[in-house]
Amino acid sequence: MPKSLLICVLVGTVALIAARQLSQEDKPVKNTEWTEYLGGPDRNHYSTLTQINKGNVKNLKVAWTYSMPDSGQTQANPIIVDGVLYGVTPAVQAFALDAATGKQIWLFGDKSKNGSNTSRGVSYWSDGADKRIMHAMGSFLYALDAKTGKVIETFGDHGKIDLHTGLPEIAKNKYMVSNTPGTIFEDLIIMPLRLSEDSDAAPGDLRAFNVRTGKLEWTFHTIPYPGEFGYETFPPDAYKNTFTGAANNWSGTAIDRKRGILYVPTGSAGYDFYGAKRKGQNLFANSLLALDARTGKRLWHCQTMHHDLWDRDLPAPPNLITVKHNGKSIDAVAQVSKQGYVFVFDRVSGKPLFPIKEVAAPKSALPGEFPWPTQPVPVKPATFARQAYTLTEKDISVHAPDRDSLVYKFKKYKKELFAAPSKEGTVILPGFDGGAEWGGAGADPEKGILYVNSNEMAWILTMKDTPKESELSTLSPGEKVYTTYCVTCHGPQRKGNAKSGYPSLVDIGTRRDRPFVHQIVTSGKGMMPGFTMLTADEKQALISFLFGDEKVEAVSAVPASKKIYLPYQSTGYNKFLDSQGLPAIAPPWGTLNAIDLNTGEFLWKIPFGEVESLRAKGVPATGTENYGGPVVTASGLLFIAATKDGKFRVFDKDNGKLLWETMLPAAGFATPSTYEVNGKQYVVIACGGTKLGTKKGNQYVAFALE
Repeated sequence: MPKSLLICVLVGTVALIAARQLSQEDKPVKNTEWTEYLGGPDRNHYSTLTQINKGNVKNLKVAWTYSMPDSGQTQANPIIVDGVLYGVTPAVQAFALDAATGKQIWLFGDKSKNGSNTSRGVSYWSDGADKRIMHAMGSFLYALDAKTGKVIETFGDHGKIDLHTGLPEIAKNKYMVSNTPGTIFEDLIIMPLRLSEDSDAAPGDLRAFNVRTGKLEWTFHTIPYPGEFGYETFPPDAYKNTFTGAANNWSGTAIDRKRGILYVPTGSAGYDFYGAKRKGQNLFANSLLALDARTGKRLWHCQTMHHDLWDRDLPAPPNLITVKHNGKSIDAVAQVSKQGYVFVFDRVSGKPLFPIKEVAAPKSALPGEFPWPTQPVPVKPATFARQAYTLTEKDISVHAPDRDSLVYKFKKYKKELFAAPSKEGTVILPGFDGGAEWGGAGADPEKGILYVNSNEMAWILTMKDTPKESELSTLSPGEKVYTTYCVTCHGPQRKGNAKSGYPSLVDIGTRRDRPFVHQIVTSGKGMMPGFTMLTADEKQALISFLFGDEKVEAVSAVPASKKIYLPYQSTGYNKFLDSQGLPAIAPPWGTLNAIDLNTGEFLWKIPFGEVESLRAKGVPATGTENYGGPVVTASGLLFIAATKDGKFRVFDKDNGKLLWETMLPAAGFATPSTYEVNGKQYVVIACGGTKLGTKKGNQYVAFALE
């Protein structure tokens, strides 16, 4: 393996970069709007507004609410342009509101044709006269008139394009949704995609489409083709998509528009937890890519996990900030990770601003599996989340009624740094949901301070033998499909794992009708992907099995599963919990962190969120699981919801002191937005609840000073 593939690599396009090398970015001007996902192309969640400040934040009150036409989890970060707020509902309907009053202007979509996934919002494009909202539902991207919400017929096929466009024929019917807003650059939009995480995943090719016409403008192969850089890091036929796929960007990108550089974080290649069929380092999975935004040409890359076996997708867009190193200002890009690492690079050259060590990684006991011998670990900053290898028996929660039992289990699990998946069980901490998650980090782009909320939930990854075809042949058609595709998460008895977020399917017919279940099987929802590879007969057999009325004599009616056989598979996504459903490890279970990227040192770190049952017993704040990011303002504030306890909080960004908090109508698992209309500053948060067992909601809530 060429040494250059093991480190962050700069492409030899010095002349191109030199032509785009600019002076330091202009200091942010006061911006009263929130025109892009996470506040701007730098994805810093940052606002220059100062009307709400440390002295008056205690006077925040509800200014308006908007009740959505459907309910449930929403992760949307709304955008605000020209006094209009554009958001998305839990059923992926797009809407426009008067940003000063919350009054609905238009609504697009059909909740009965659920977009099958949560959505984090929409993108806005304008050439001055033509103003468009770019909205993804399922595998389609729609262009809407920003004023009316009507589809723009001249875009693609009567207003929409299929996001499978440009993929090889084998991938044309594979599962695909986009639940993060696309990035706009000139007349291009680059769309993030969520794909299957199994061996049947579509390839995660990065593609740019023309905003005016819908035409595909460029493609970058994240699983390289013959002759492309990195081709030898996969098996020779990997690019054909017959046994592996993904390496996709699902979490969104950042864009340096002055330089024309797109920064793309990618996820793992499929199958997530057993990589015998994809031996090698696996570029450009788990990488931060810097691409020429006009052409898709690679400028530099750094892989943050080699041959991923732990589902260590890069979970959020990077932050574009300016830092000072050795007395010199450097335009930098900082990438947070599920592992709790922050990787920091010179934005143009790709040179790491803090050293990255290649640390030895253990071998696997599973036959055929060859983990990469080393893994990258930044020397600085220190991890913002605990690591499994640091845990001892003393770290099992004293609040657990069944602590002795948990200690017994803990002793059996593998816990080494980068311990491979195993049949004994491997502790994944930070867990499958981070460390950092899709909410990402806020930043003060001038001071070089990063603000990131973190999960501290341990999960247990356990591998088992995959049933052989001979064992499946004795099952009914529906049970065969269930065993092949569903048993990992919902269990052999269909009881699910509610504590880890997987519902029971027992007596599903008493709670849901067949069309609803068919829609979920086809399109997916939440953490569950859609199973588009199933034939109509297989879907019908599965649903009949779940509803308890399958005709078992019709075994030959269902085609054999097209799932690629792997000898080992995971037993599912299982949290390490006590008998009360609380984390088995000691608190904190969620933290909020401020990291100075000029020095790599932490400014402050606090528990984030509370568990009411423990608080009632006098236990100090423990932190909770959290999803959704912060908003940081020039007036010294950090706004964030995100926690399971359903509160919306404001902290002093300089020291982490709590300045204000309130209960939301439902938990806000989303990133807020802040903006100014008619001289008044507002902060708005989507409150859909539902996740982590919280109550369901359907409101956007805006706050302002009295």
